[in-house]
Amino acid sequence: MATNSNTNGAQTLLIDADDTLWENNIYFERAIARFISFLNHHEHSPKQVREILNEVERENIVTHGYGLHSFAHALVTCFERLSADPVTPDMHAQIHSFAHTIADHPVEILPEVPTTLDHLSRRHHLILMTKGAFAEQTGKIERSGLKEYFAAVEIVAEKDEDVYRSVVSKYGLANDTTWMIGNSPKSDINPALAAGLNAVFVPHGNTWILEHDEVATPTPPSRLLTVEKFGELRRHF
Repeated sequence: MATNSNTNGAQTLLIDADDTLWENNIYFERAIARFISFLNHHEHSPKQVREILNEVERENIVTHGYGLHSFAHALVTCFERLSADPVTPDMHAQIHSFAHTIADHPVEILPEVPTTLDHLSRRHHLILMTKGAFAEQTGKIERSGLKEYFAAVEIVAEKDEDVYRSVVSKYGLANDTTWMIGNSPKSDINPALAAGLNAVFVPHGNTWILEHDEVATPTPPSRLLTVEKFGELRRHF
């Protein structure tokens, strides 16, 4: 468990962005619901269509990475696999429009985030660490109005153990005073613990299904803290 900064000194907090600082996945879920309704498949249930789309997205990540371009490509590929009729240019445009609605959505900051970041940034060294398409993530960070609280921003293609070790090396961080804070067991918590860092799990009710995983048990001296909401970080840091 984290100790109060008054006794433990300044620490480095690597903080996730999507679904930790602002809403993200709920917009993709709405787009997927519209896509499934548009497909209106007569043989596969909506649940089955979603499972096929999940598999397509897993395949797409390898070649297209994360972000709206990859998501739109996955929707089209899924439609092509399941549609009995040829996919017309109008259909392509309609499917792409589901992704475009996400791009046009304003950044919706989660509760207590600005006040908590203000508190944390006065006491600790904050680095925003997010994965995804560089232009998309940069745009959201700028529009969020939260960039001022961070000493640095890291936008990475993937969050795995090697990437965390690379960030630690880049900034000369000490494992015992570095924490990764986020909502995804798969990307934020487990690989950070595997890299020898500490982690804070902040669950989000709509975390992307491909980010689901069992939260790992930390190997000492790494520590794991779970908080119900972002604002609780003020009690621990």
